[in-house]
Amino acid sequence: MIAGKVWGQTELIYNNPVVEFHRIEINAGYECSTHKHEHKWNGFFVEKGTLEIHTVKNSYDLIDVTVLQAGDFTVRSEE
Repeated sequence: MIAGKVWGQTELIYNNPVVEFHRIEINAGYECSTHKHEHKWNGFFVEKGTLEIHTVKNSYDLIDVTVLQAGDFTVRSEE
């Protein structure tokens, strides 16, 4: 299923209790909403363009920033 968003669109590819895999297209200059998964992993693969991921940790006030270019991949645990 493809769902339109203000920032672009998302398509659910795979879902189970610990992993969700979506194909998303983000319009240039937009960002998706800040959100948290209590018990899921997030994986990111960039097909084209640049993706900037901001990760907020509860144990300190800093925000980790990861910048991915086309062909880059990363995985994040939110636990």
